[in-house]
Amino acid sequence: MAETHPPRGYIAGKEDYLRRLRRIEGQARGLQKMVEDDKYCIDILTQVSAMTSALQSVALGLVNDHLSHCVVEAARTGGPEADEKVREAADAIARLVRS
Repeated sequence: MAETHPPRGYIAGKEDYLRRLRRIEGQARGLQKMVEDDKYCIDILTQVSAMTSALQSVALGLVNDHLSHCVVEAARTGGPEADEKVREAADAIARLVRS
């Protein structure tokens, strides 16, 4: 039986996230082709930077959605779940800052 869960914070923007992730996937394939074709190092690095920025943008959007939906909802409910959601968000933000 499939696990049920409450709607995710990103659900309203799901199609946008999927479109952006598909674009990033295409960038990754393009980078592979650039290396296969022995393109100039700086050109490859420029594309890596663009892909990194795109991933960071997706990550920041997901953080915002998580905070404004999941964390706010847990805070309304209170209790240990609220503390856990805040801890999860803080840990995720710390991972993003370190990356």
